[in-house]
Amino acid sequence: MKLADVESQMQKTIEATLRSLNTIRTGRANASLLDRISVEYYGADTPLKSLANISTPDSTTLAIQPFDRSSLGSIEKAIQLSDLGLTPNNDGSVIRLNIPQLTTERRKELVKVAAKYGEEGKVAIRNIRRDAVEGIRKQEKSSEISEDEARDLQDEVQKLTDKFVSKIDALLKDKEADIMKV
Repeated sequence: MKLADVESQMQKTIEATLRSLNTIRTGRANASLLDRISVEYYGADTPLKSLANISTPDSTTLAIQPFDRSSLGSIEKAIQLSDLGLTPNNDGSVIRLNIPQLTTERRKELVKVAAKYGEEGKVAIRNIRRDAVEGIRKQEKSSEISEDEARDLQDEVQKLTDKFVSKIDALLKDKEADIMKV
């Protein structure tokens, strides 16, 4: 069990948590809102960002310009079926999404969603810690490392866990502030 591997896995968890948090609406247009949307394109589910150019002409509008105009209807349908709660406006060549201002109630709901994503990230980090500690104990049992080395390694793994959990807390705090900002 290498600490560098443990740290690398935890860093990937932080990145995944950040991607999840970026999909939450904050009242401003952001292309990452559409990251989770898949469009049925010629019988296959295809990520929206590989079918269209997504831009933000202003702070409250997303513009989606498909590379293939025949996919406009499919893209519009996928957005309507998504959990975004946005209504697409199709003008025949570009789909526009107007991002409405969030109500206080909706902001509180989104903070709860963000907290759920943060908790999922923390659980993933704790699972990495658990696996690392189990690996260290196995090495100790098979006499590959001494009892003192095992204890030191477990302490290091715990320090890494604390460091990455606090990073998730910081990401969560920033996202909550972003959501609640009017």
